[in-house]
Amino acid sequence: MGLAMILATILGLSPEAIAHGVTSGDKGYIQESTGVLPIPFIYLGAKHMMTGYDHLLFLFGVIFYLYRREDVAKYVTLFAVGHVITLLSGVLFKIGINAYIIDTIIGFSIVYKALDNMGAFQRWFGFQPNPKVATLVFGLFHGFGLATKILEYDLPSDGLLFNLIFFNIGVEVGQLLALGVILIAISYWRKSKSFLRHAYNANVLLMMLGFLLMGYQMTGYFAS
Repeated sequence: MGLAMILATILGLSPEAIAHGVTSGDKGYIQESTGVLPIPFIYLGAKHMMTGYDHLLFLFGVIFYLYRREDVAKYVTLFAVGHVITLLSGVLFKIGINAYIIDTIIGFSIVYKALDNMGAFQRWFGFQPNPKVATLVFGLFHGFGLATKILEYDLPSDGLLFNLIFFNIGVEVGQLLALGVILIAISYWRKSKSFLRHAYNANVLLMMLGFLLMGYQMTGYFAS
């Protein structure tokens, strides 16, 4: 609850602190850039992932009960594939979706994963949705979220494809760095007796944060 209140305060004080926002400085740089710029766009991609709390919350939910490295790699790869597909296609083919709507769906992805971890679907409906398919599908929505924002900045066509590729490389670098920190933290937590005792509550909190993000985006949609 405390974390939820802190996040609500941050969102309330920072109108631009939405999940796929780009800072004003980065926005100006993106709009004025021409030609192929590998390092800057790798940096921007990594920065986006490291500060993209919606991505990190979803990934936290995805790996919460994954103990084997092979399983972690599979699910993170599925998420990355979905993210790359829609980011590239969304920008190159100018597939725009209302930013508030797509970010509401992204917030829902966090709620979904928390409920999945809590075993809610099995109890409510008597079946378990395929977690790999869900991870890929929500990865597609996460990619559309950023593509929608990038389209608003009308990037120069000169070097666009390569810059998007470098941006994606940066996203994956940032994802690996963030994932490494999350895995180290959760691995230590799993070794303690408190993990199983508080795992359910942790996913309740994750669900609350997802609903908070959804509410924030829906409020922005109806107020805009």
